[in-house]
Amino acid sequence: MNTVRTVIRGIGQTLITLGLITLLFCAYELWITNLYTAREQSALGSQLRRSWDSGEDPLAPTLVRVPLGTGIAVLRIPRLGDSYAKVVVEGVGREDLKKGPGHYPGTALFGNLGNVVISGHRTTYGAPFNRLDEVKPGDAIVVETKTMWFTYTVTKRSVVSPHAIEVTYPVPGDKGAKPTKRLITLTTCNPKYSARTRLIVFAEQSAAQPKSAGLPPALTQGT
Repeated sequence: MNTVRTVIRGIGQTLITLGLITLLFCAYELWITNLYTAREQSALGSQLRRSWDSGEDPLAPTLVRVPLGTGIAVLRIPRLGDSYAKVVVEGVGREDLKKGPGHYPGTALFGNLGNVVISGHRTTYGAPFNRLDEVKPGDAIVVETKTMWFTYTVTKRSVVSPHAIEVTYPVPGDKGAKPTKRLITLTTCNPKYSARTRLIVFAEQSAAQPKSAGLPPALTQGT
């Protein structure tokens, strides 16, 4: 009988230890990684503003390739609050997405014909797309570059397989089609805390104005 009690006690202590390890791991994933990304976003934002103020533009047509991990624009989604402003980096590799939402190299750039594709984490590393499921058709997505504000209007949301690369095509779903619209596609894992599927938000450019004209209506009139 004592042996059984000892075994049960040992199993209980092991389960408690495993539970504590799991909690510590979750704390790291949800807190430490968020602190890391917050620091990176602050540094990227300052760097991007300095380059803009000095006349440099990471998206200048003269550049052959934007270095991976470089801040290129600022993404705003009014539906997610007035304080929502994320620096978009070039690249969607592991290290790139630790810094913030990433632009898929080779997809269109803001304001151009085709499909601008941006991916972001849903839970860890700042979770820039944590609340992407709250964005609805008709909502605005606003991108700030050195000289322009680009406003996109959400057209639909979809949940797809992680292998559904057709959402990244210049014309989503039609690999060989020639683009005639200016689109933006946001992608993230789905559901939260899982990578089983992907949540996709599609939007089409509805306005473009120089920053010298002031803020776009989507940022002054709410969602």
